[in-house]
Formats: sequence, structure tokens, C-alpha cells
Amino acid sequence: MMQRGEHGQKSHLRSRPFLMVGSVWAALGFSLTLISALSLISPVWFQTPTFSFGVLTYCSWPRGDSWNQSCMAFGSLEDIPDLAWKVSAAMLLGGWLLLIFSAIILLSWALTPKGLGLRNNTPVPGIQAAAAAATIVGLLVFPVALASPFAKEACEASSIYHSGKCQVGWGYVIAIFSAVLASLLSITSWAHVTKVQGRTIFFSSDTERIILVPEMNK
Repeated sequence: MMQRGEHGQKSHLRSRPFLMVGSVWAALGFSLTLISALSLISPVWFQTPTFSFGVLTYCSWPRGDSWNQSCMAFGSLEDIPDLAWKVSAAMLLGGWLLLIFSAIILLSWALTPKGLGLRNNTPVPGIQAAAAAATIVGLLVFPVALASPFAKEACEASSIYHSGKCQVGWGYVIAIFSAVLASLLSITSWAHVTKVQGRTIFFSSDTERIILVPEMNK
């Protein structure tokens, strides 16, 4: 009984680093999801002294009174006034949903430390890479919408990749920052998975010990 208790205590101590790593990755995943959501709902991707618009929202206010804003949101993709704008919104929303999915997987990883034996096969790095790719495509496509009648009326003389009298706002900057973080997170996730490959983790219910067995090359 004493030996079994000691084995259980050692197993618990060994699982702590895995739990800590999973918690950190989950926190990073959810933080990135929140940053991405903030950029999506921001109405300040491009702005003038009296008007601003983002992917899903736009605002207007009297000149010199930016605190008295009137904001509207596009109810659906059909309400967005330009095809390139719609494509960009769909890609950015898709990237955000992928980030949520990867964050949920990371959270379940953190809450079930004994399931870490499957971490070599986790799809999280691939999901994060897909989210980063979708976000980058959305960011590259969105400036094409500057040639739309909506943007031309707001920015005056704007065209594809030329904002006219509009200035780049903080929403676009945060979206770029989110894409960079998603790319870095996917790269570090791949590096972590590659590092731990070559070992298979088995959990013994009889001894409550973790046994590391090197994988044999086929």
C-alpha cells in the first residue's frame, strides 16, 4: 500500500508540468481569440475625421465631436457592399472560428492531463496554421474593397490598395498583430510536437506510473 501510494504521488508530480504547459497554451489560445474578435468588431480599420469603417461595423460623428458617434453593423455577409469585402469578412470570420476551435482543444488538453499521451497527434498546430493563413488572406483582400462605392464615398478618391483620404486605424493594426501571433503560435506548436515525437507515453492504471517508451522506426 505504501509503495502504491508513493507511485501515485510520483505520477501526480510528473503530471504537473504537463498540466502547466497545457494551461499556458490554452491561455495563449483564448487570448489570441479575444484579440482577433476585438479586431473584427472594430469600426476603425480605415477612418476620416468624421467617418470610420471596419469589416463588420462603421461609425459616423460630427466634425470635432468624435465622442458622439453613431455606429451600425452589417447584419450578414449579404449586407456588405462589395464582393471583395464579403470574401475578406468570410476569411477573417473563418480564421476566428478556427482559433476558437483550437483554443477549446487546448483547454480540454489542459483539463485532462492524462490525455497528454495523445499530444503527438494533436491537430492544434495545423488548425492554428489554417487560422493564420485565413486571417492573412482576409487582410490582403480587404484593401481591394477600397475601390467599392461605399469606400469611395467615405474616403474620396480611394482605389484598390489606396485609401485616399482615409487613414489606417487601430482595428487593422490589431488584425495584423493577431495574424502574426497566430503564425508564431502555430510555429512554436509544431516545434513542440516535433520535439516530443520519438516518445510514446503510456499510463499504467495498476502502478499509476508514467512509462516513456521510444518509438521504433518502421
